[in-house]
Amino acid sequence: MTIKPLADRVLLKSVEAEETTASGIILAASAQEKPEVSEVVAVGPGTEKNPMTVKVGDKVIISKYSGTQVKLDGTEYTISEIKDILAVVE
Repeated sequence: MTIKPLADRVLLKSVEAEETTASGIILAASAQEKPEVSEVVAVGPGTEKNPMTVKVGDKVIISKYSGTQVKLDGTEYTISEIKDILAVVE
């Protein structure tokens, strides 16, 4: 089964959260922050008002609590509107 976003929606997969701090302290899963950097997995066709400005494979920064969480085949994804993407990471 695959997920195909509609209109101005994008399918995102979170980039793994850091498990250790810069000083080497290992963080418990409950202490790790929700990652804000995600990878674009699929994009919808866009709309006249909101054209697609990202493509599959882009790494993006999204609003912290945006989108809808879905789980497919054991992998967690976020379906978000293009307006919730704040920046592309290069």
